Amino acid sequence: MLTSRVVKEYAKKCGADLVGISSMDRFEGAPKQMDARYIFPGARSMIVVAFRIARGTLRGIEEGTLFSNYPSMGYAAINQIYGPMVLWNITRFMEDHGYETIPMANINGNEAVHTGTGKFKKGWSRPAGEGKPYPDVLVHFRIAAYMAGLGEIGWSKVFLTPEFGPRQRFAILLTDAELEPDSIYEGKICDRCKECVRHCHGNAISLNESVKVTVAGHEIEWGRFDPPACSKGMVGGYKKELNPFEGEFKKFYDYGNAIEGACGCIRACMIHLEERKKIKNLFINKFRAEGKEQWEIDRTKPYELTQDVIDYYEKNNMILDLTAGK
Repeated sequence: MLTSRVVKEYAKKCGADLVGISSMDRFEGAPKQMDARYIFPGARSMIVVAFRIARGTLRGIEEGTLFSNYPSMGYAAINQIYGPMVLWNITRFMEDHGYETIPMANINGNEAVHTGTGKFKKGWSRPAGEGKPYPDVLVHFRIAAYMAGLGEIGWSKVFLTPEFGPRQRFAILLTDAELEPDSIYEGKICDRCKECVRHCHGNAISLNESVKVTVAGHEIEWGRFDPPACSKGMVGGYKKELNPFEGEFKKFYDYGNAIEGACGCIRACMIHLEERKKIKNLFINKFRAEGKEQWEIDRTKPYELTQDVIDYYEKNNMILDLTAGK
């Protein structure tokens, strides 16, 4: 017999760090465009799997020395490579037990929505039938994780789990298997310290204004969030002192440059929760040394190439712009 316990054990065997299950009736009251029941009317359960963001993927940005690792290994590789592989294996397992299952990786909707706003493009699509939402229905992955009992949404709107705090990304499976749902998480991880607000260089998170929604009979709240400000701040657009690159920094997997590296919503939050031992996944060494502050570039000083860099470029016949920064 296929039970919730069996499904969770198999999902973790496949590589998921966390697994939660929600009944589909918890979508009641959701906007039509975000209601997964329109995707699979016969679904009885939603399985939400989480994959940890390795703390070390944030290290290079923390030190100001490696900026490609977090957007690749800590973001895109989870959403586009590792997560889908795990989803396929769980789906095969469910199908072998006779249950239809839709694997949903966290890669949907980028074509249909305006970058940064989350709003659908005008004229993008139309309903395929009367009474249906227009394609594509976009399930809110963080709310799905809440519905599956995995944790809570923090003030920054980033999802927090008791295991990893803000360090995870999610994927979803919709299935017609009727599985016992997990209880809604009743603990309290976010203590409203607002470190996320103070360390967000895009000023994307409100200090006092909030958004409240009701999900599965529970009211949840987060700080009012400005997506365009987040997008611009993430690439150092609001504060040039956070961008060490003289030219445009290359994107990885078509994801953002992440020059700010989630300084507030992930790094500051993680440091705060680790210091107070409010999460389970703790480390031998602190992430940020005592008294250390976020680095900044002094752009009042002229940029000068050192002789060792010049020698390296000339030795390898690489193009060198000696006027950079002048």
